[in-house]
Amino acid sequence: MSVRVFVRTVSELCITVGTLIVLFVVYVLFWTGVKADSAMDHQIDLLQDQWAKRPVKPTTAPEPSAGASASPAPPGPYADAEPFAVMYIPRLGLTWNKPVLEGTKTNTLKKGIGHYANTAQLGQKGNFAVAGHRRTYGDPFKDFPKLRPGDEVVLTDGTSWYTYVIDRGPYRTLPTDVEVIDPVPRKSGYTRAGRYLTLTTCDPEWGHSHRLIVWGHLDSTQPVEAGKPEALRR
Repeated sequence: MSVRVFVRTVSELCITVGTLIVLFVVYVLFWTGVKADSAMDHQIDLLQDQWAKRPVKPTTAPEPSAGASASPAPPGPYADAEPFAVMYIPRLGLTWNKPVLEGTKTNTLKKGIGHYANTAQLGQKGNFAVAGHRRTYGDPFKDFPKLRPGDEVVLTDGTSWYTYVIDRGPYRTLPTDVEVIDPVPRKSGYTRAGRYLTLTTCDPEWGHSHRLIVWGHLDSTQPVEAGKPEALRR
């Protein structure tokens, strides 16, 4: 093989490899996001269809209740990999809303935010802890570092609105620090049982060597018949 042929062959191989790398990057950055956005929208549609089929309640709704002590009765067990709530975080954008599904398996997190199955249910005593991708699959927690104490995280299960207020974070730790989702997380600053929220995601933005954590407490609840909570009406 002549030098000229060898050089041309190597050049063609480099172009091919470069093209494959570009296509892979496009897949990771764009196509997984498109698929994830579609999957999340589908999960929310499923929830709304389920909620629409529930019996109509009396038009006279109870007054909104403040404080963690006013939480509704606990729901039944969440079905694995199925959606059960929608989350809103105004700090992350007026149109930011994601479905919350049971479990944190890889396929589950491709469709929304995942609830750690061994933690409290929504609005109940203990720690309602969830995880979400920082990047890829819709980038749900891409702007996680923007969260600050005082920010609100609002969730609905179709019957009630739950407004949590962030108290601490983002806190950076290792993946092995599983205490962050304990009923009373030791590093959260909480000292007694309550109704808490923990949000978790990966760090750095394109890696997973560490975790970012945010903790909050349940500030108020109200029935859906009373309208959206104040945090979503500003």
